[in-house]
Amino acid sequence: MTQGAPDPKEVGRAYAMAQVGIEMVAPIGLGVALDYWLGWTPWATVAGAVFGFVGGLVHLVSMMNKENRNGPTKPGSGAP
Repeated sequence: MTQGAPDPKEVGRAYAMAQVGIEMVAPIGLGVALDYWLGWTPWATVAGAVFGFVGGLVHLVSMMNKENRNGPTKPGSGAP
């Protein structure tokens, strides 16, 4: 069974979601590394978690606002 090529818009959305996940996890990893090297345990990890959560959330909200401005992506979805 062969399928057609994936929709580029859907692939872009999947990559953007993966980027949000990385934005949330990478600062925590950086905080753990700083804690290990500088002995700040646990403050750099806590700061990384906060910055990662806020940054990822801001990116997620901006993605949703952009999608709402562009209107529904599929026929029959969204408000009339």
